[in-house]
Amino acid sequence: MALNFDLNDLLAFRAVAELQNFRKAAESINLSQPAFSRRIEKLEDALGVRLLDRTTRSVTLTAVGRDFARKVNDLLDDLDATLLGIRGVSATRMGEVSIACVPSAVYYFLSKVIRRYHEVYPKIRVRILDASANEVLEAVSRGQADFGLNFIGSQEPDIDFQPLLEERFVAACRRDHPLARERSVAWSDLRRYDFISVSQSSGNRVLLDQALASLRERPQSIYEVQHVTTTLGLVEAGLGVAAVPSMAMPDEDHPLLVSVPLSDPVVKRTVGVIRRKGRSLSPAAQQLHAFLMEMERMSGRPGAGD
Repeated sequence: MALNFDLNDLLAFRAVAELQNFRKAAESINLSQPAFSRRIEKLEDALGVRLLDRTTRSVTLTAVGRDFARKVNDLLDDLDATLLGIRGVSATRMGEVSIACVPSAVYYFLSKVIRRYHEVYPKIRVRILDASANEVLEAVSRGQADFGLNFIGSQEPDIDFQPLLEERFVAACRRDHPLARERSVAWSDLRRYDFISVSQSSGNRVLLDQALASLRERPQSIYEVQHVTTTLGLVEAGLGVAAVPSMAMPDEDHPLLVSVPLSDPVVKRTVGVIRRKGRSLSPAAQQLHAFLMEMERMSGRPGAGD
């Protein structure tokens, strides 16, 4: 007798097995919660076993459900790998990949990776969760993102932190600003100009406050914003200068913005790919991860390292 379930039912089960929450699992595959529940009930009816123990507050896998979840993961990953590896199929392959990323790495760096990925896999939907460093870490820990791009997480016991690059902070200014002619700028030099900073809720602000704690002449902000990308908008408008990670800056041929290395002291941050330990990436997510690593090797961005 044929089993009365399909691939979509297996995808729904994998989502709830990973997230252990019906609402989040339903959202992850773009279904309403009632429709999602019907898929799980259909799968359990077809198999004749209970896969999940459900209460109003929690969802847990039964012993049979845990074993079935491992087999479903292997089956779906093998299917994805097969389809992604067939010439011509990659252009029509559908699916979704979620990446959490700090905003400073999205605009000028991650966007290039996504563009290349989309050229190869135009039907795969990419969800970018651009959020603060702590929120990116939380999204990966909870399974809301396949992996993340962050500068914190190396000390977390359930997170694997793979260093991607080490970058220094630079002064961001307009091309017509006096600092644009300098080869290097000391942090104390920024005191002479209107300074734009990120707020204390920003991970970059915490990093800078720690690195500059002993500096006697620190720049004092006249404008304060939430995200690094917003500081660049104010810099472009001619409202002042800012200190930002080099990854957040555009290429050297940008018509308005210029980055100048900051020294005395040189402040750096290490950006890495974070993943939840024990969780393997789907083939589609693995391919995006590979594109990300390759793009960094090819980029050779100024300001990274020394």
